[in-house]
Amino acid sequence: MRCSIPFVDPSPESLAARLACCSVADRHRLRSRLRGLTAGGGDARALHRLEADIAAAEQLHRRRAASVPQPVYPPELPVAQHREEIAAAIRAHQVVVVCGETGSGKTTQLPKICLEAGRGVDGFIGHTQPRRLAARSIAARVASELGGTLGGLVGYKIRFQDRMSPGTLIKVMTDGILLAETQRDRQLLQYDTLIVDEAHERSLNIDFLLGYLHQLLPRRPDLKLIITSATIDPIRFSRHFGDAPVIEVSGRTFPVEVRWRPVEGEESDEQDPTVLGGILDAVDELVALDRERSLPPGDILVFLSGEREIAETAEALRGRLAPGTELLPLFARLSNEEQDRVF
Repeated sequence: MRCSIPFVDPSPESLAARLACCSVADRHRLRSRLRGLTAGGGDARALHRLEADIAAAEQLHRRRAASVPQPVYPPELPVAQHREEIAAAIRAHQVVVVCGETGSGKTTQLPKICLEAGRGVDGFIGHTQPRRLAARSIAARVASELGGTLGGLVGYKIRFQDRMSPGTLIKVMTDGILLAETQRDRQLLQYDTLIVDEAHERSLNIDFLLGYLHQLLPRRPDLKLIITSATIDPIRFSRHFGDAPVIEVSGRTFPVEVRWRPVEGEESDEQDPTVLGGILDAVDELVALDRERSLPPGDILVFLSGEREIAETAEALRGRLAPGTELLPLFARLSNEEQDRVF
């Protein structure tokens, strides 16, 4: 004898209530399907298929919630002392401006504070950086501090590179990538939180993003926005977003000795002799000063204007540095492995 189990038709109301336990993107997609079915009279089999899809979305949401780690904060970073204040502001306000000096730790610690505030489960915590190199290195640092590997809980997306996985909670990217995503995801539904870092740089990408988000936020009341800025007029950002709260975080200070020397360079056919010669002389002077003060070997960071100047200076330095000294050029066209050597 054949037994059959009758369908128990789910009601549209019960399915609608369950959407709250799905991600923002799934919620939007499944709600559209539910509206279409309701308008068409609520076909029973179609409702059961929708119920199965909602159950799968709920399960994925539960897995994301269970994967959230308990962040640990380096106590020496000033932002760690403000994490409860920042988390409370994120919970209470849609937009928060965090104003911090260099060395405060805001860039690496804010995504972790967002996790602690309950963000990252309904969608990615998107974290923008003006430069590709910064996006990669920050993603690697945050992943390490959370005890995971790059591409797991923390991933990144830059031009020509995408290290993401289904379990990614924090997505670090350039502001250009996020701006490009607005073309196919108008409401940025894959995110529940956005951190726009280094907003004081006021690039075209950042200005366009802030303008776009200003219009989007009223339509996405569930989306949180954190804007970080150096101590350069953060009140302007606050006023633009309806007098959003501003939290100020001090930076770490270290003793700095400023030495000024005239530039008297060696001749070079390829580069301004005053620049190259000044660099070579300054390096010689710093090495001699370390020996004179019996200091342990240190590091020297030289800023140059482009890849060609970096290559020429590196070549000139190779014959002058002591054995065992590492010379590490750094520019965007280097491979990931070569860039990682620096960090």
